[in-house]
Amino acid sequence: MQHHLRISQCFFNTRPVENAGHLGYPAGMSNTAKTKALAPIARRFRGFLPVVVDVETAGFNSKRDALLEVAAVLLDMDGDGYMSRRETVSVHIEPFEGANLDPKALAFTGIDPWHPFRFAKPEKEALSLIFQPIRRQIRETGCSRAILVGHNPSFDLAFIKAAVERCGIKRNPFHLFSTFDTATLAGLVYGQTVLARAVQAAGFEWDSEQAHSAVYDAEKTADLFCAVVNRWREVSGEPWPATGQDPAPAPEPDESDENEEASP
Repeated sequence: MQHHLRISQCFFNTRPVENAGHLGYPAGMSNTAKTKALAPIARRFRGFLPVVVDVETAGFNSKRDALLEVAAVLLDMDGDGYMSRRETVSVHIEPFEGANLDPKALAFTGIDPWHPFRFAKPEKEALSLIFQPIRRQIRETGCSRAILVGHNPSFDLAFIKAAVERCGIKRNPFHLFSTFDTATLAGLVYGQTVLARAVQAAGFEWDSEQAHSAVYDAEKTADLFCAVVNRWREVSGEPWPATGQDPAPAPEPDESDENEEASP
């Protein structure tokens, strides 16, 4: 496998987001008016912004083993409730001081943590690169918080949370325990729980040579999640938000988010 030689970069999409803007509302604005002002994606998942994440690591222990790659795929939703990929941000990460590097895990992923062409970043800088566009989209859409989407996402969330704690980051943009699991969703819709088989069952190609890189797995997981959401939209015929649904309005801007985005 050659993916460990590939250089991951952060790609920032400058395409305007529907209903983009700050989260401040005029004084006296009713909750109903606030709800109508939210972007479609903010009204679809009770105010949570789905962000697809995949991590590559040097083992299974989030406290002890190194976090080596993170990829996050941001999603869009149009006015009819259909989802698509918006942008991918990714970064290679230097093992934190004292991190365990399990040779079996490295052989499985094909990652050489010390390869010079990885252009790896220190953990705190890497998380900042991942979190900045997520926080930006939360503000633009009027969502209240990100929710991690992954294939067996408890693994990915555990490593993100452990890295946030190590780096002393004050606020994790992700919900701390709730997730969307594409293994469960694909099992329901397609009868498949293995990522490769689920992606193919949803009508997408799967390249085993590219698998186990954070970017490839995250983007394929994003395609799968969007396919499930879009299929439900077609089957149900229900516009979103559903009739009578009244999601809570997004909170006012959080100064700590602005400060963390500005800091390295």
